[in-house]
Amino acid sequence: MPRNARLKVNLKRAYEAPARSDGQRVLVDRVWPRGITKEEILIDDWVKDVAPSTALRKWFNHEPPKWNEFKRRYFQELEERPDALKRLLAKARAGTMTLVFGAKDTAHNNAMALKEYLERHAGT
Repeated sequence: MPRNARLKVNLKRAYEAPARSDGQRVLVDRVWPRGITKEEILIDDWVKDVAPSTALRKWFNHEPPKWNEFKRRYFQELEERPDALKRLLAKARAGTMTLVFGAKDTAHNNAMALKEYLERHAGT
Protein backbone atom coordinates (compact mmCIF):
# COMPACT_ATOMS: atom_id res chain seq x y z
CA MET A 1 0.00 0.00 0.00
CA PRO A 2 1.48 3.41 -0.91
CA ARG A 3 2.46 5.56 2.04
CA ASN A 4 -0.04 8.27 1.12
CA ALA A 5 -2.95 5.86 0.70
CA ARG A 6 -6.01 6.40 2.84
CA LEU A 7 -6.13 4.22 5.95
CA LYS A 8 -9.21 2.16 6.76
CA VAL A 9 -9.51 2.63 10.52
CA ASN A 10 -12.76 1.81 12.32
CA LEU A 11 -13.77 2.33 15.93
CA LYS A 12 -15.72 -0.08 18.10
CA ARG A 13 -16.54 -0.35 21.78
CA ALA A 14 -15.14 -3.46 23.42
CA TYR A 15 -18.70 -4.41 24.38
CA GLU A 16 -19.94 -4.55 20.78
CA ALA A 17 -19.84 -7.89 18.99
CA PRO A 18 -16.79 -8.48 16.77
CA ALA A 19 -17.43 -8.73 13.02
CA ARG A 20 -15.38 -9.97 10.07
CA SER A 21 -15.48 -6.46 8.65
CA ASP A 22 -13.44 -5.26 11.67
CA GLY A 23 -10.21 -6.59 10.16
CA GLN A 24 -7.37 -6.40 12.70
CA ARG A 25 -8.90 -5.63 16.10
CA VAL A 26 -6.55 -3.65 18.35
CA LEU A 27 -7.36 -2.72 21.93
CA VAL A 28 -5.97 0.79 22.57
CA ASP A 29 -6.80 1.27 26.25
CA ARG A 30 -4.24 1.09 29.04
CA VAL A 31 -6.58 -0.97 31.23
CA TRP A 32 -8.62 -4.02 30.27
CA PRO A 33 -12.33 -3.20 29.73
CA ARG A 34 -14.38 -4.11 32.79
CA GLY A 35 -16.50 -7.25 32.72
CA ILE A 36 -15.38 -8.66 29.37
CA THR A 37 -13.33 -11.78 28.69
CA LYS A 38 -10.57 -12.36 26.14
CA GLU A 39 -12.89 -14.75 24.34
CA GLU A 40 -15.63 -12.11 24.06
CA ILE A 41 -13.47 -9.23 22.92
CA LEU A 42 -11.55 -11.18 20.24
CA ILE A 43 -8.64 -8.79 19.79
CA ASP A 44 -5.59 -9.39 17.62
CA ASP A 45 -3.35 -7.07 19.61
CA TRP A 46 -3.34 -4.87 22.70
CA VAL A 47 -1.20 -1.76 22.23
CA LYS A 48 -1.18 -0.16 25.68
CA ASP A 49 1.63 2.20 24.68
CA VAL A 50 -0.72 4.32 22.55
CA ALA A 51 -3.20 4.89 25.36
CA PRO A 52 -3.11 8.26 27.13
CA SER A 53 -1.15 8.44 30.35
CA THR A 54 -3.08 7.76 33.52
CA ALA A 55 -2.70 11.40 34.55
CA LEU A 56 -4.12 12.67 31.25
CA ARG A 57 -6.96 10.15 31.27
CA LYS A 58 -7.96 11.16 34.79
CA TRP A 59 -7.69 14.87 33.98
CA PHE A 60 -9.92 14.50 30.89
CA ASN A 61 -12.51 12.33 32.65
CA HIS A 62 -14.50 12.17 29.37
CA GLU A 63 -15.68 15.78 29.80
CA PRO A 64 -16.57 17.10 26.32
CA PRO A 65 -15.56 20.73 27.10
CA LYS A 66 -11.98 19.43 27.63
CA TRP A 67 -11.94 17.51 24.30
CA ASN A 68 -9.75 19.86 22.24
CA GLU A 69 -7.22 20.30 25.03
CA PHE A 70 -7.24 16.55 25.67
CA LYS A 71 -6.42 15.88 22.02
CA ARG A 72 -3.61 18.46 22.03
CA ARG A 73 -2.02 16.89 25.14
CA TYR A 74 -2.63 13.34 23.91
CA PHE A 75 -1.07 14.05 20.52
CA GLN A 76 1.98 15.41 22.37
CA GLU A 77 2.21 12.14 24.29
CA LEU A 78 1.88 10.16 21.06
CA GLU A 79 4.83 12.05 19.56
CA GLU A 80 6.95 10.50 22.32
CA ARG A 81 5.93 6.95 21.34
CA PRO A 82 7.08 6.51 17.73
CA ASP A 83 7.58 2.73 17.94
CA ALA A 84 4.02 2.04 19.07
CA LEU A 85 2.66 4.36 16.40
CA LYS A 86 4.73 2.70 13.67
CA ARG A 87 3.29 -0.63 14.79
CA LEU A 88 -0.28 0.67 14.46
CA LEU A 89 0.36 2.41 11.14
CA ALA A 90 1.82 -0.82 9.74
CA LYS A 91 -1.33 -2.71 10.77
CA ALA A 92 -3.56 -0.03 9.25
CA ARG A 93 -1.61 0.01 5.99
CA ALA A 94 -1.97 -3.77 5.74
CA GLY A 95 -5.77 -3.58 5.64
CA THR A 96 -8.79 -2.69 7.72
CA MET A 97 -8.05 -2.09 11.39
CA THR A 98 -10.53 -1.49 14.19
CA LEU A 99 -9.47 0.40 17.28
CA VAL A 100 -11.25 -1.21 20.22
CA PHE A 101 -11.96 0.88 23.33
CA GLY A 102 -13.97 0.62 26.54
CA ALA A 103 -15.28 4.18 27.01
CA LYS A 104 -19.04 4.77 27.04
CA ASP A 105 -18.70 8.08 25.20
CA THR A 106 -18.21 7.12 21.55
CA ALA A 107 -17.48 10.68 20.41
CA HIS A 108 -14.93 11.79 23.03
CA ASN A 109 -12.43 9.03 23.76
CA ASN A 110 -8.81 8.15 23.13
CA ALA A 111 -9.62 5.81 20.23
CA MET A 112 -11.43 8.60 18.37
CA ALA A 113 -8.48 10.94 18.92
CA LEU A 114 -6.00 8.21 17.98
CA LYS A 115 -7.84 7.55 14.71
CA GLU A 116 -7.57 11.25 13.86
CA TYR A 117 -3.87 11.22 14.72
CA LEU A 118 -3.18 8.11 12.60
CA GLU A 119 -5.05 9.52 9.61
CA ARG A 120 -3.04 12.77 9.85
CA HIS A 121 0.22 10.80 9.96
CA ALA A 122 -0.62 8.13 7.37
CA GLY A 123 1.85 9.58 4.89
CA THR A 124 4.78 9.67 7.26
